[in-house]
Parts: sequence; structure tokens; C-alpha cells
Amino acid sequence: MDQHRRGSQSAAPRPAEPPSVAEIVNSGDPFSVLGPHEVSPGQWEIRAIVPDVDAVTVVDRDGQTVLAPMERMPPDGLLVASFSAPDRPDYRLRIERHGSVETWHDPYSFGTFLSHDDLVRIGDPTSDAVYTKLGAHFLDLGGIQGFLFTVWAPNARRVSVVGDFNAWDGRRHLMRRRHEGGIWELFIPDVTPEQRYKFEIIGLHGNLLAQKADPIAFAAEHPPETASIAKNVPSFDWQDSEWMKSRAAQNHRKAPMSIYECHLGSWARVPEEGNRYLTYRELAVRLIPYVKDLGFTHIELLPITEYPFDGSWGYQPISLYAPTSRFGTPEDFAAFVEAAHAAGIGIILDWVPAHFPNDPHGLSYFDGTHLYEHADPRLGFHQDWGTYIYNFERQEVMSFLVANARFWLERYHLDGLRVDAVASMLYLDYSRKAGEWIPNRYGGNENLGAIDFIRKMNEVAYATSPGAVTIAEESTAWPGVSQPTYAGGLGFGFKWNMGWMHDTLRYISKDPVFRRYHHHDLTFGLLYAFSENFILPLSHDEVVHGKGSLLGKMPGDQWQRFANLRAYFGFMWGHPGKKLLFMGGEIAQEREWNHDTSLDWHLLDSSYHKGMQSLIRDLNHAYGSIPALHERDCEAKGFEWLVSDDHGNSVIAWMRRGDDETSVAVVVSNFTPVAREAYRIGVPLPGFYREAVNTDAGQYGGGNVGNLGGVTAEAVPSHGRPCSLSLTIPPLATLILVLDPEGSGPKI
Repeated sequence: MDQHRRGSQSAAPRPAEPPSVAEIVNSGDPFSVLGPHEVSPGQWEIRAIVPDVDAVTVVDRDGQTVLAPMERMPPDGLLVASFSAPDRPDYRLRIERHGSVETWHDPYSFGTFLSHDDLVRIGDPTSDAVYTKLGAHFLDLGGIQGFLFTVWAPNARRVSVVGDFNAWDGRRHLMRRRHEGGIWELFIPDVTPEQRYKFEIIGLHGNLLAQKADPIAFAAEHPPETASIAKNVPSFDWQDSEWMKSRAAQNHRKAPMSIYECHLGSWARVPEEGNRYLTYRELAVRLIPYVKDLGFTHIELLPITEYPFDGSWGYQPISLYAPTSRFGTPEDFAAFVEAAHAAGIGIILDWVPAHFPNDPHGLSYFDGTHLYEHADPRLGFHQDWGTYIYNFERQEVMSFLVANARFWLERYHLDGLRVDAVASMLYLDYSRKAGEWIPNRYGGNENLGAIDFIRKMNEVAYATSPGAVTIAEESTAWPGVSQPTYAGGLGFGFKWNMGWMHDTLRYISKDPVFRRYHHHDLTFGLLYAFSENFILPLSHDEVVHGKGSLLGKMPGDQWQRFANLRAYFGFMWGHPGKKLLFMGGEIAQEREWNHDTSLDWHLLDSSYHKGMQSLIRDLNHAYGSIPALHERDCEAKGFEWLVSDDHGNSVIAWMRRGDDETSVAVVVSNFTPVAREAYRIGVPLPGFYREAVNTDAGQYGGGNVGNLGGVTAEAVPSHGRPCSLSLTIPPLATLILVLDPEGSGPKI
């Protein structure tokens, strides 16, 4: 404490005329006037701005001895107390207001807190200083407790902290400007955790801006309220060391990864209590065991960084460092993550560094200038979403975003980040016509600043959080998205395969009679399937905005619709690539997703819907337990076509291999409602091929057409291979068969 108290302003002669409150407010350095000043040897003045009080008295630290009363000076009420003291006084202010008495520590009796090194590190993208130094941080200075508030606003004329502790009065707690980094700071004693606050900013041209939420706030009010909440940087007593250790040793390209994408606000609600949300802790009890039972390895959360508008689903965040208060506190969210790890489930966060909304309490025009966004709308405004685009070329903005990625991985032990809208970041002309964008310095359309940011973010994420993954939602043919930065790539671990999703959904939505003319939609994806580390996504984007549900895309009568979807899921789980399914798909949700209501869990009373859920469980089990289905998801040598050209029958078949060459699985899909009897498929190895999954099984709602548990390869050459299988392929169904070289029939 003493170094901060002694380290404040130097002695200054008393001005002939006291400065006005307005002059102090707009000075940028209130410490030059307020607080203790030795105006001559042994003679001290204490100066303060305390509006709307009856009397203020300077007392000693214990509050027992009066040092001097404060007098209100003209013209507008600066309070001044004068007295003699041999040393710098250790004092407090006794405030009398409306019959009550309070004793405060004077914020202006403390010195600076951020060192020169701190100010430098805040701008370093490899550092965690953004969230360990900026924002609101609890301090205990020798028994004097409070919060140190810091904010980056280099072009502001004045910044104040306003909140519950000062009646939201911007005159009360004026911040000190640290010119080295454009950082403002103020330690306010007696501020307690959970109190609300914002920053009141006068801009470069003297205009009072809307009160701003703290960009580094670790908690925020429940929307539609917009204040930040004073909390220290998250630090929890984690009990997941075994999970973190095993995660760090895992090769995710080789491991099964089946992701359940989830919007926490609509997975399930509590209708008997006003249709309220489940809390993070309730979700830990209900969602995590559900996902575990179905065999998913990860939960991917639609953004839970605090956002103002429910209809944005979190994709227009305001407070990137705060878990949304809709479902509870930061401690509750950490408990949710820890419960997932205890169950063997990883947590991936949808993360949005591409853009931010224009809400007045957010980042837009933060200090009276375009600080976080580009000033030119051709670079700084996203026309499709009505949002601002980060100025990635500004070092402090890059540091803010890279540190945020690191924050979620380190402080909340998240297992991955899925980065939203990467294509919009990479291209300067994304969704823009000629004349609506500005080329880069080489005349191209690549956003060089965004590319640098993405590479730096991935490098820092992988260096600081062993075993975590980053995933790109990137819909173009940009090369090397999931290649290391040292090899010229962007450095992501995985990329969503949007082409596969569009092609195959287009195919499966067609009436089976026409599918023969679109067979290439099934096969085209294999031309580039191993150019990246792909995830096959059936995400929330495919079941909104009038697109209907997955089941709703399926043609035919009820039986055919369900059979189509079961066959498609089998095709997907047998296809190279990691898997992602948005919630509701596993129960064949009938209607389009609605973020305001929970999933239609009553559908599980139907055998068709219950059967679909059982199929997803068994597909995940097969995917995780059969090495051939996951070990070489990202390697061409793990895939071999068996039948790729049977357009007429709409049959497709391939073989998957694991690292052990005898680890073999055969995947066969029939996308017509006609069973194929004695359908011969060539295979390279003899043995018994066990029917691990048959999507037409009765337990799933199918017709139980199949191969009585499996079939033995015959020494009959076919398709250029020495052996072959004579299969019964059910109508609208997918088979996954696993080679048992020593077997001769079904195993009981």
C-alpha cells in the first residue's frame, strides 16, 4: 500500500485561484490538482470533488481524529482542506449527506499502478496483459480494499468510472491518463465485488458519449441491462487436471471427434417457471449426461460471450470476456465446464472476432473515434449484418482479440474455439460490389491484417493451451486453412467442410427418382476431402431462416423421410471427417429451430423419433470404437472407393482403413426406396464383415432388412479386387460393416 500512497503527485504550489471543477474534469490528469499536495514545506492541502453533500471533513486513517474541515471554494464547489503536517498525511474523508455519515478513502491519495512494462505488454499480442491489467481488478493494499479500473481510450479527453458506488456521477471518479499507452487508470477504495459500473467518456471533440461497458469486463448485467459487474480476473479451483493432462497428449486428427452443437437458451427450458432458461449448473446436470449417453465427444456452444440481443444467438457480442449472465455467474459457467470434463466431454466455444454490434454501450466509437473499428466504412462496416469490423491492423486491437482467445482457453479450460465467419475476415471484398471495398497495399482483395491476426491467434492458442483445438468456419477455397503457420497456412486445427454439407444436403433433399442425375453431389467432396483437416457440419445454420429442419428436407411419406435421414446420418458418420450435429437433429426435430423455445422433447414418445436418437447413439459408438472410422479421418490413405459410379441404383460404397492395415470398415449407402439383393462389392481382404450399423434396423424404426449380422467375403473377384461381398442393401439405408479377419459369422 505505502508505495502507491507515497508514489502519487509531487509537491505543487497552490494556485493563486483554485481551478474550477470543470477545468479539473477536463484536465486529463485530476491527480495534478486533487488529493494531497504539499503547497509549502510542512503545509498540506487536501482537494476533492464530492457533489451533493452537506459537509466533508478530513480525518486520520482510523477515522477518529479530525485533521481539518473541507471548505467549498468558488466558483463551483471544489473542496479544500488546509493543515500542517510533518509528513504526507494518511487520511480519509468523512462525508455527511442527508443525515448519514460515511468515511471514504480518497482515490486521489494513491499513486500509479500500471508500470511501464505493463503498458508495453498490453500491446503485445503474445501477452496476457490485456486481461490481467485492463478492466476491473480487486486489490487489497494493506487492508484498504477496492478495485483498480483501467481502460484503453487514447483519444478521449476525459474518462470517469461511474457506478453503484458513486451514484453514476461522472464528476466523482475521474481517471488518470497514462500517456505511454493511451491507458486510463484509477484505484477506487471500498468498491466491492458485484457492484455495477461503466466508463463515462468525453470524446476528442468534447462530446459526452454514451456510457460504455468495460471491454474487459469479466461479468455483465443480464440483458437488456448493460452495465459491467466488478469481478476479479477469473481464477477457479479446478479439479480437472487429469482431463487437461490427457487432452494435451491427444492427437485430435487421429481421435474420434463427434460434436454436439448447442444453443443453451433453447436446448431445454422450464415452462412451469415462465419458460425460463436452465442455469449453467442445471445444464451441467441435464445436458452433459445426455450428450455423454449419446456418445458425443464434445459440446460446441453457440456464443456465450455476453450479447445484448437474444435474436443474434450470441453472434453479436458486446463483452467478449464475460460469460452471459442469462444462465448464471462466471463461477457457474466454470462449474459447467468442469462437469463436462469430469464426464469426458470437451467444450468448444463459438467465438466471434470478425465483427461487433453498434450498440452505444459497446466498442463502437469507443473514445469518440473509430478505435476498435476502421473509420472508412468500406473497411470497417459489415453491410450484411449491420456491424462493425475490427481494425485488425491496429496492434492494440489484435492484442485485445488474441488475448481473448487465450483467456477462454486458459481461464475457463475450454477445449477449443470455433471461429465464426472466417471468410468475411479474409476477404476485403466479402459481400461487397465493385467500388465498395479498398484493395490491400498490393492491389489484392486479401485482408492482410486479418490474416496476421488469425495466424497469431492460432500460434498463441496452441502454444499456451496444449491439446486445445481451433476450428474455422470458412466457406471458400482459401488454401491451407488447417495447415501450420510455419508451412504458410492459417494455423487452424480443423475447418468446417461447407462444400460437403451443401452438396449432400442438396442431394438428399431430392426425390429418389431424380437422385441418379445428381450422383456427383455425393462423390465430389472426395476430390478435396483430404486437402484440409475437415469437420462435416450439420449446424444451426441449416435449420433456420426458412430452411426447415433436417427431417423437413427429406422427401416422401413419413417412413421415407425418416429412412432418408437415417441413411444420411449413416453416410455422414461413415464418411471421412470429424462430425458435428446441431441439437434437435438427433431426435429428428420436425419444425425449424426457434431460439425462443426448447426442443420438442415430447417427440421422443414416438418410436420414429426415439429410433433416430438410438441410431445417433450407435453411430457415435461405432465411430469411437472402430479405429478405421476415425484414425485416418484426415488422410487419403485411409479411404478407398469401392463403388462410386452406380448412378442408376443410387448406391455408393467405400472402404475406411485405420492405422493397422487389417483395421477395415466398409460403408454402403442405398439412396432409393428399393432393396438391392445380392449386390456384389469387391473388397481387398478376406474374412467376416460384421454388420456394425444398419440404419434400417427395427430398433431405429426401419424394416429390418439386412444381412443377419454380417457376411463372409467370397473368393469371387469384383471391382478389381480378389474378394467380394454379396450384400442385401436395405432401401434408403446405410450399412457399416467391420472386417473380422478371423471370424466366420456373427459374434454373440
